[in-house]
Amino acid sequence: MSDVLSQFEKIVRHASSLSVVEDSIDFHSHPFDERNIHPEISVVSLKLFDDGHYSQATFEAFKFLYIYVKNLSGLNDSGHKLMMAAFTEQNPKIKLTPLTTSSDIDEQLGYRFIFAGAMSAIRNPRGHDLNIDTIDRCLDHLSLASVLLRRIETRVE
Repeated sequence: MSDVLSQFEKIVRHASSLSVVEDSIDFHSHPFDERNIHPEISVVSLKLFDDGHYSQATFEAFKFLYIYVKNLSGLNDSGHKLMMAAFTEQNPKIKLTPLTTSSDIDEQLGYRFIFAGAMSAIRNPRGHDLNIDTIDRCLDHLSLASVLLRRIETRVE
C-alpha cells in the first residue's frame, strides 16, 4: 500500500508542478501583443491578420504608414520618392534628429533609406501583385511598420 501511496504522491507533485508552469503561460495572448504591434497598425491590420489575409494585413499597414508620412510632410509624391523627399537630411519635411552632429545626419539618412526601401520592397509588391505571405513574414513586416511609426512619433519638431 505504501508503494501505491508513494506513486500517487509523485503523480500529484508532478501534476501540481505542471499547473504552475501552465499558470505562468498566457495561452490567450495575441501575436500582436507579443510583437508589440503599434495600436494604429492594429486598427488597419488586425482583422485581416485574424482572418488569415497576411499579405493584405501587411499592405494595409504600409499604406497607413505611407498616408501618415504624406499627410505629415505635405508632399505630393508617392512611395519611394515620397520617403526620399520627406526624410532627406537637408531640410527634411520630417526631421527625426536635430541634424547637428554627423551621427544625427547618419541616422536621418539611414531612416530615409529604410522608409523608402520599405515602400519599394514591402508595400509595392502587395499593391501590384498577388502575394502570399506566411504568418511569420506578416508579423515581421508589421513589427517593422510599428518601429517606423514609433520613430516618426518621436521626431524633432
